[in-house]
Amino acid sequence: MNTSNQSSQSKAEPRALGLWRRFGGNRIGRLAFSAGVWAKAPYFVTVVPVVRSAEPGRVVMSSPKWPGVHNHIGTFHAIAMCNIAEAAMGVLMEVTVQPSHQWIPKGMAVDYLAKAPSSLTATATIEPIDFGTISDGTDVVVTVSITDKNGNEVVNARITTWVRPKN
Repeated sequence: MNTSNQSSQSKAEPRALGLWRRFGGNRIGRLAFSAGVWAKAPYFVTVVPVVRSAEPGRVVMSSPKWPGVHNHIGTFHAIAMCNIAEAAMGVLMEVTVQPSHQWIPKGMAVDYLAKAPSSLTATATIEPIDFGTISDGTDVVVTVSITDKNGNEVVNARITTWVRPKN
């Protein structure tokens, strides 16, 4: 896959990116955009993810520590951390993948690096994609770094997605 530029095939903006640009400029707009994410994928509500920033190639989300995400020792549950990683990946792909293409997750590798005793921030990133070079489909790996409120990385995830032209 050629990763030299964002897209030579389509100049159309992903719908989610347009919505973010319209609503993401203030706290109420970020909450409204995040509520749209929850409506699209209701399971994510369990970690109450809030999109903090979104642009092609990079998304930052936060998730509060509340009793619904606790494990048996009172820290953020491992699967809840996977949930915020997948939410961040999903928003990233929605603001990055051109309307001419579609994506679906294929797999996830996760390293649990430390206990997560606080709220979390997930930062999802990918390298630029040249959508004009994707004719059959290709794997795109999204890296998600999850940090605690002190900036310590507690999880590192790599989520493989399959990106292909729409039929």
